[in-house]
Amino acid sequence: MSKIKYILGLFDDPDEMMNGIDKLKQNNFSVYDVYTPMPIHGIEAKLGVKRSRLPIVAFCCGITGTCTALTLMWYTLSYDWPMNIGGKPNFALPDFVPISFELTVLFCAFGMVSAFFIKNHLFPGRAPRVMELRATTDKFVIAIDANANTNHTHIDELLKEAGATEIKHNDRKYVSYE
Repeated sequence: MSKIKYILGLFDDPDEMMNGIDKLKQNNFSVYDVYTPMPIHGIEAKLGVKRSRLPIVAFCCGITGTCTALTLMWYTLSYDWPMNIGGKPNFALPDFVPISFELTVLFCAFGMVSAFFIKNHLFPGRAPRVMELRATTDKFVIAIDANANTNHTHIDELLKEAGATEIKHNDRKYVSYE
């Protein structure tokens, strides 16, 4: 078994990189990931990236915030310490809409930020994981899993045909900044 973990094709132009993705897909090679210094429209559809589940997390966190606000206000004003203020009911729902809205937004914001950090492994103090350091400045990189795709010479030829300026065979998953 080869020590090579990933084959990286480096491109100078995003159109050439998109062409490289098409060539690899036409020849039944799976693309592990693509790294670009800027967003590229339509790349998710080419790679078959699923739609994000972050809106579901936002909805669940928002509902949790609303339920927390209503439960806390009911408990404090109706159950634990009911007060008769001008003959008004203890739990008048229209009065509590602004507070419920604020807690909904608060829980939703904190929940989405937490979910984003957890999903992307962005913990404080963690070293960044980058496959190719130049992907953050000027290169467009296609990463192919070398263990899943065993015909390395054919992959190299396809990347060169697509316009890759450089092809690297990495023996480790990530490059450190040190």
